[in-house]
Amino acid sequence: MALTVAMAGLSSWVPSLHSLLRSVLPLDGKGVMQNHYEEVFRNVPNAQLQLSFAGTLMELFVDLMGPVFQVLSSRYGIRPVLVLGSLVSVLGLELAGFTTQIWHLYLTQGVLFGAGASLLYVAAMSVPAQWFNKRRGLGLSMVSSGAGVGGVVLPFLVTEMNKKLDSGWTYRILGFVCLAVNVITCLLIKEKYPQQPAAAQQNLREIFDFGILKDTNFLIWVISTMISVMGYFVPFFFLPSYATHLGLSNSDGTSLTAVMAACTCVGRIGIGYISDTIGRINALILGHIVASLAAFLIWVFADNFGVLMAFAVVFGLVCSSYFALMSPITATIVGIDRFPTGLSVLLLTNMIPVFGPTIASAIETRVSSEPYFSYKMFTGVTFMLGAIILIFLKLKMTKAVLSKI
Repeated sequence: MALTVAMAGLSSWVPSLHSLLRSVLPLDGKGVMQNHYEEVFRNVPNAQLQLSFAGTLMELFVDLMGPVFQVLSSRYGIRPVLVLGSLVSVLGLELAGFTTQIWHLYLTQGVLFGAGASLLYVAAMSVPAQWFNKRRGLGLSMVSSGAGVGGVVLPFLVTEMNKKLDSGWTYRILGFVCLAVNVITCLLIKEKYPQQPAAAQQNLREIFDFGILKDTNFLIWVISTMISVMGYFVPFFFLPSYATHLGLSNSDGTSLTAVMAACTCVGRIGIGYISDTIGRINALILGHIVASLAAFLIWVFADNFGVLMAFAVVFGLVCSSYFALMSPITATIVGIDRFPTGLSVLLLTNMIPVFGPTIASAIETRVSSEPYFSYKMFTGVTFMLGAIILIFLKLKMTKAVLSKI
């Protein structure tokens, strides 16, 4: 069991590359790779906007492939899907290193890497759930913490590789790293309940059923996640540029992002441990409320590096509670038999929060307020609204305010 959890955690580190690549191709055009490709495509109209779409497309495919994973794993088992995801994600990164046109990034970084990372991520989050009962929250949070580790290490590596080599070799080296990590994962990860041959004869409706959305509790859970995750992305996208707006250096902005990512790693494990004590939904409600208050009470009043760092630490510790607890909460709501379908549907609906920073940017351009104020409010409101919906879900399921669930 411990080996399977470790390998799943290693595998979950690889999809964190999609978050990294999204952060270096941000909407505000401040990213390392974005700056490089803007220079390469300086004669292309609206190059900045076109380049940012590569990151959006990648996010969409990361969430889109959940149903595909469900179908393939039901027919062929987990390991072949892991191998496929590894090959596709590595191929996407390697080919991205030869980019000469913007649309090349759409196909390589966006479609290929996004699809491969999705297959890896769903496998990493679904297999360990088979091995835990009492400590499922802690076990799965340890797995998801691998993405936090990647978020700390990778930005610095990418920056240095871009300085000393170029973005083409940066992509290729990241591809080699993915290949090495996933070869180990594919060899060692193990299912507790291997797919039975007879199950391969199931039709598509039996393997993946959108009828799960008829479960009112699951539907409420999905709505809550869509709203709260919108707020999760905003600080990661705009905190560095906000630091620059205050007169801080680019390195200060990078440090804030790195600290926030490091805290997500610690926070995911911590929230997993807490969830096994007070209940998983209770822990997520607590995490959402603290994240909301961090935006309202710290980020709103942040006018120097020290206060911004305090926000990065507090927000980082609790903002990714959903990613640590989405698997155990989904299993609690729909049961272990319907868990694979529930997780796939949940990830599919996470396509909507991808546009959270875009929505926040649209609001920012249309309101008359001080710069970045709407980003702070958007973050706080989405997390608080997600918490309120979860409280309603808890009361509906247990009929008690202080119940452990």
